[in-house]
Amino acid sequence: MKTKRFLIALVLIAILLLAGCSPQLRVGALRTESKSVELGDAKSVNVKINFGAGNLNVSGGAEKLLEADFAYNVAKLKPEVDYTDGSLVVQQPEYNGFPSLLGITGFRNEWGLRLSDEVPMDLSVVMGAGTSTLQLAGLSLTGLDVNLGAGTYTVDLTGDWARNLDVTIDAGAATLSLRLPKDVGVRVKVESGPHTIDATGLTKDGEFYTNTAYSVSDVTMQIDLTAGIGTINLEVEDAGATSN
Repeated sequence: MKTKRFLIALVLIAILLLAGCSPQLRVGALRTESKSVELGDAKSVNVKINFGAGNLNVSGGAEKLLEADFAYNVAKLKPEVDYTDGSLVVQQPEYNGFPSLLGITGFRNEWGLRLSDEVPMDLSVVMGAGTSTLQLAGLSLTGLDVNLGAGTYTVDLTGDWARNLDVTIDAGAATLSLRLPKDVGVRVKVESGPHTIDATGLTKDGEFYTNTAYSVSDVTMQIDLTAGIGTINLEVEDAGATSN
């Protein structure tokens, strides 16, 4: 994990260096577009969302594998969508090797992505900076990996889950609200760091936080959470007590 953070730091330094010698991206007219992707014959899918900066919303409820709305006012930010053999990639294109928006004021980059609830899905979300809401309740997740940079984020995992789920969340300098189910057993492992934690409706034992359904329910959610400077809010749906 420390090696991963070191590499991220090197990338950020490289972006800063390149920003001074790269042609500046320009803000233009706001462009909007919608895209959809049919599932096809795939029985399960891998979905990767790579988003540089802006506002990202991900939810379920799509009739197709993907139903997406995009809005952006920098031409180079035109999103790329690719689906091949059960592998879906939605990403912000790279510019001179990096999704660089440094030095640009007034840019808009907004994605609204809706995914199918019906197909088993391994989901990966990488976001550089900004705000995002991941409303993942209802999706048939088989795995979840979330990597967040600086910003304000909500990851909503409330609701009923039919199978065990392993979740990895790596957040940078962020304010993160992690919403958890009440009737599904949850154990959150929070790696120590320079952050503050507010846990609502959870019992703390060392670096582990568990809800009342943990070790009782048939389904278990295991979450490994790493965060830098910032605030972590762990919230169990309909929970009224706080234990720190």
